[in-house]
Amino acid sequence: MVSHRRSTQPGRGRGVRVTVLSAAAATAAATLTGAPASADPKDTREGAKAAVDRLYGEAEQATERYNEAGERVDRLRGEADRAQDATARGQERVNLMRNELGAMAGAQYRSGAIDPALALLLSSDPDTYLERAAVLDRVGARQAMTLDRLRQAQRKVAQTRAEATRALAGLERDRAALTRHKRTVEAKLRQARQLLNSLPPEERADFDRASRSGRDGAPDLSGVAPGSPRAMAAVAAVHQALGKPYVWGANGPSGFDCSGLMQWAYAQAGVTLPRTSQAQRYAGRMVSLSQAQPGDLVAYRADASHIGMYVGNGQVIHAPYPGAPVRYDPVGMMPVSSVTRI
Repeated sequence: MVSHRRSTQPGRGRGVRVTVLSAAAATAAATLTGAPASADPKDTREGAKAAVDRLYGEAEQATERYNEAGERVDRLRGEADRAQDATARGQERVNLMRNELGAMAGAQYRSGAIDPALALLLSSDPDTYLERAAVLDRVGARQAMTLDRLRQAQRKVAQTRAEATRALAGLERDRAALTRHKRTVEAKLRQARQLLNSLPPEERADFDRASRSGRDGAPDLSGVAPGSPRAMAAVAAVHQALGKPYVWGANGPSGFDCSGLMQWAYAQAGVTLPRTSQAQRYAGRMVSLSQAQPGDLVAYRADASHIGMYVGNGQVIHAPYPGAPVRYDPVGMMPVSSVTRI
């Protein structure tokens, strides 16, 4: 963590204000980090900044779980809709076959069907009788086939109805998980904001510049070329997102979280990526960091809870955390867990 120097501007009133704010930061940091409130102010402030960074990391992990649950909700909603449509179509077929069988039974009743042997004895025209008997046989066979199809259709309706019921139950479970993850994210971000707000203004500004090695301005990317046409299109798109705000759970175009930015950028290149950073790391071929090319996805931390896009000359573009817009940062800003070529 980069150390931050105190301002040396004179003025007793300002010194008192900084002392009070630093004391507030010490108290907040002690609450979150377990450090005693009487600890060295510099150590306490550094502990507060480390706690903010940790909270942002935990919020990011919860955001990815939120995104994953949201993806499952969308998938289950589609499955439930398809199963319900199939159930309705199957029930319609069942009703048509029932009507057909009812018409057959009514026709037989109206014809006064009698024992075929007795009908043959009474018939004055055996040839006509035999023709009619053949027709009756065909009707009977058709009736049997209709009954068989009806039984199969009823089984299919029962199966699709059960599938719809399971999908809807899963949908409700994942909606509940979505709500839990949302509350977790909001709680972590609220804690981080409270802790940041307890720091003096100049230290808050220093934290934003120093956290994750953020830098001002664009790095020199002259002469850097992506490895494929789709990577080139994704890199062009991700550059368009520079300066857009971090919005947790968002995948553009006006705001992004880390994996939402990667998904959006590659969508502009006609490539569909999964929603979460953990799934995105397996969406292509893994390469070593030394082989990274523009357009490659760089996942961070052992659990791949953060992700950015390599754009060349040791730089990535990513959506860092709330309050920090989409920006350039050194590829080594955090421990790299994998590099994936799409």
